[in-house]
Amino acid sequence: MTLEILTPDKKVFEGDVTAVTVPGTMGSFQILHDHAPIISTLEDGPVIIKCKTGDQTFTIKGGVVEALKNKIIVLAEGVA
Repeated sequence: MTLEILTPDKKVFEGDVTAVTVPGTMGSFQILHDHAPIISTLEDGPVIIKCKTGDQTFTIKGGVVEALKNKIIVLAEGVA
């Protein structure tokens, strides 16, 4: 899967991932390979990225996430 994390200022992350956990408005959830298409609003909190090279965490300030055909895009209002 590919993941992009974007803010109004810059691209924070772009790369291949095996799993992503995001802070959804109704609770955090994880997106895995071949996840059903989804668009969801996000709250302030951690985006946890699992890659073959290790885990990474970014703390975002709200936004939206879209997952479609193994491409995940997080549009965050900001990154702390």
